[in-house]
Amino acid sequence: MGLELRQQLKMTQQLVMTPQLQQAIKLLQLNHLELAELIGNEIVENPVLEELHEEREDPLAKAGAKEEKAKPEDPNAEGNKDQTDIDWERYLDDFQSSRRTGAEIRRDFDDLPGYDQTLTRGQSLSEHVMWQLQMAAAPEEERAAAAAIVGNLGPDGYLRIPIEEMAEARSAPLELFEDALALVQSLDPLGVGARNLQECLLIQARVNHPDDRVLRAVIEDHMDRVEKRDYKPIARKLGVSYQRVIDAVRTLAEMEPKPGREYGNEEARYITPDIYVIKSGDEYIIQLNEDGVPRLRVSSYYRQVLTGAAKGDKEYIQDKLRSAQWLIRSIYQRQRTIYKVTESIVKQQRGFFDNGIKELKPMILRDVAEDISMHESTVSRVTSNKYVHTHHGIFPLKFFFNSSIQRDDGDSVASEMVKQRIKAIIGDENPRKPYSDQKVVQLLGEENIKIARRTVAKYRDMLGIASSSQRKRLF
Repeated sequence: MGLELRQQLKMTQQLVMTPQLQQAIKLLQLNHLELAELIGNEIVENPVLEELHEEREDPLAKAGAKEEKAKPEDPNAEGNKDQTDIDWERYLDDFQSSRRTGAEIRRDFDDLPGYDQTLTRGQSLSEHVMWQLQMAAAPEEERAAAAAIVGNLGPDGYLRIPIEEMAEARSAPLELFEDALALVQSLDPLGVGARNLQECLLIQARVNHPDDRVLRAVIEDHMDRVEKRDYKPIARKLGVSYQRVIDAVRTLAEMEPKPGREYGNEEARYITPDIYVIKSGDEYIIQLNEDGVPRLRVSSYYRQVLTGAAKGDKEYIQDKLRSAQWLIRSIYQRQRTIYKVTESIVKQQRGFFDNGIKELKPMILRDVAEDISMHESTVSRVTSNKYVHTHHGIFPLKFFFNSSIQRDDGDSVASEMVKQRIKAIIGDENPRKPYSDQKVVQLLGEENIKIARRTVAKYRDMLGIASSSQRKRLF
């Protein structure tokens, strides 16, 4: 059997991910704020690019405008030449003129203080406790150990490190840290420095209800039964009436399980919508949010330099010009794709935009992809991490894509609508006799919604709703 070497030609098709294509895909996935940041970085890195300063219109102030004004216009509407020597002046002048959208509604804030002058910061938990500690009548060593304890408090106010480890790390006697912990636990808020929920509740009970032995006994020995709402065995065990246990549990429910909650430093999350869907009469206008996103143009200085530049300089400028052209085209393509996807969503979810979530239809990525002749992966990238402002509120674009649940009459409803119906049904229940999951199934069945009990349980968990035994209230 002989071996031989041969040359053979073979033709294959292969998708090559060029840097420009990768950039276009990356732009497609960015939300409004991320796009503004990327463009700002590009302006810094590419000297050919500069920001076009012009006033813009407020999207919500344009509710009466015509729909075609909302659509991004193609900078190459008059032709799309592919040539080595690009007519930059004509291309960029056409592009800039097509991107002008009019004057923004001006607001006069000259007499108001600057934004930075209106900001403040709330006192943190550690600052609040340390302020009290500095005034405490305690030995210096004990206060130093207490300060170390405060430094190891979690945002909920609980001590996260055992005092044995802290004493060993500082080669200090354990008794010192035990006294220091007692000092911290005597400070405000009540329960701070506790090592677990039981200790936190006991601290509050000792201070606010020092004579309530039933309450203390419930916290020390019967929290497992309290969690199950099983109060009669507690009454038998303690030798008190059932009502007495109910009173203790009512007092327990008024305590704070997370003493550091009031001083939490979690900031509110503000959402900037990428798209506005504005109702104008019987129609809906789609307006892309371009506020804060710099408009780009090529610097006129570099266009002039390009004509008489030396060969090396000309190649550099030409490379930067091509990069600028591709970025501008990619941004335009991104805006156009987002517009088309949103337009298809509005068309297919017209019931939602007219009447709210009760008429949200089942829809998958393929429905939009087929409608606008794009690939599902493109639709997925467009809808990721983006929000749309509607007159029903602000929603992620992914919100409109959900599975279907069959009705008994053969029609289907969106799973998101079913979740909201479950939430509404449980919200209207009698807290003394909460609905079981099977009862919710029956109530949904009366609305011709066919759903399994385990599906109700899954949706209930997704909504953060406890089981019926945990929702039951006796007072």
